[in-house]
Order: sequence, then structure tokens, then C-alpha cells
Amino acid sequence: MKTTWVLVADEAIARILERPRRAHRNLVPVEELTDPDAHARESDMHNGPHGRRAGAGGGGSPQATVSASDSARHQHAQAFAKRIAQRLLDHRRAQRFDALHLLVAPRLLGYLRNELHAEVRSTVVDTVDKDLIHESNADLTRRVFGPPPTAA
Repeated sequence: MKTTWVLVADEAIARILERPRRAHRNLVPVEELTDPDAHARESDMHNGPHGRRAGAGGGGSPQATVSASDSARHQHAQAFAKRIAQRLLDHRRAQRFDALHLLVAPRLLGYLRNELHAEVRSTVVDTVDKDLIHESNADLTRRVFGPPPTAA
């Protein structure tokens, strides 16, 4: 029987869950990766300077520029995606899973796709670009595998 994993992640937390052999049971935790600095960066983003506006030429319309904190946030997200991808590759090479569902926040998903090794990409059966990190394992199980069968 195939071992199926679900990766649920945002830019601060990545949860790896496994579908139990008895398919009607909820996903169970395998591992959690965190980027503790992500929460601090999010706080800085809300409290710090928010990009500057500069006029285009003399009296042209203003154009928003990307702040330094946005650039740093992207770099940290890319580094976290690389860390997640490496961990998945390690698990794949240890033959810990055969199929993988990705439920990942949109920006992180883009970075993760760039980092996933072909060996891991070949196991991906479904991708959802949505931030679902705070959903319960029961809700994630229903979202990915549908409702449990009803007893007749």
C-alpha cells in the first residue's frame, strides 16, 4: 500500500502529515519545520516603514517601490522553501512516502516548486495554493481525501 503524505505550509510553519493505513482516519503528524524569524518579520512589516513613494520624473504619477523588509521577507521565504524541499528529498530517499499532496500558501508554493527535486516532484499528486496551516488535521483530511464513508 502506498504511503501518502500531505505538506501544509506557509512562510513560517511547514507541517508534514501522513494518511494512516486505515483511510477513514485523520492525518497524523510526521514532522514540523518552523522559521521562527518569520513571525518577527511579519511584526516588523506591520510596524516598520512601508515602502516609499517616488514621483516618476518631475510631476508624473507616484510609483510604489518595494521596501527592504519585503525583499528580506522574500529571501527568507525562499530559504525556508529550500529547507522544506531538502527535508522532503531526505524523506523520499529514505522511502518514507510514495505520494505527496501540497497545500501551501501561494508565495511559498512558487518558491517550493522551484526548489523541489525531480524525485520529489514525481510523487506530487495534488497541489492547493492556499494558506491552510491553521486548519485541523480532521479538516485537512476531509479537504484532501473527502468525507469518510458512511456506515450502511
